[in-house]
Amino acid sequence: MNKVRVDKWLWAVRIYKSRSMAGNACKAGRVKINDQSVKASYMLTVGEVLVVRRGPIRYRYKVLGLIDKRMSAKLVADKYEDITPAEEKINNKMGSAFIIPMGNRKRGAGRPTKKERRDIERLNEEFDDDIEDAEIIKDND
Repeated sequence: MNKVRVDKWLWAVRIYKSRSMAGNACKAGRVKINDQSVKASYMLTVGEVLVVRRGPIRYRYKVLGLIDKRMSAKLVADKYEDITPAEEKINNKMGSAFIIPMGNRKRGAGRPTKKERRDIERLNEEFDDDIEDAEIIKDND
């Protein structure tokens, strides 16, 4: 086997969970070779370096072997080498404090309940009354 489709290889070495996810990443321009976005049908050869953007990190993988079928993780480990610079991984950990997690919220932290909404309205009315009183006092001075 001299060449393999890049989407098959990304799926087979477990960089993406499914082949369709790998194909969608290629379509979205998240997979690059030589600073060029590649299509899912790009024929990958041994020795090429892929840059895969997942979230804020740009992972770099060197292709050491070609496979087109999914194998166990132990067998796949010698098919690629992760050459992502350590400082990029460290920068991501430091910068991750500024990333807002999506879909993770505590129960009850979403929309206010009916009781909470009434309490908010009552506070807003009290605040508006206080502002009106302050304006009346200001006008009398």
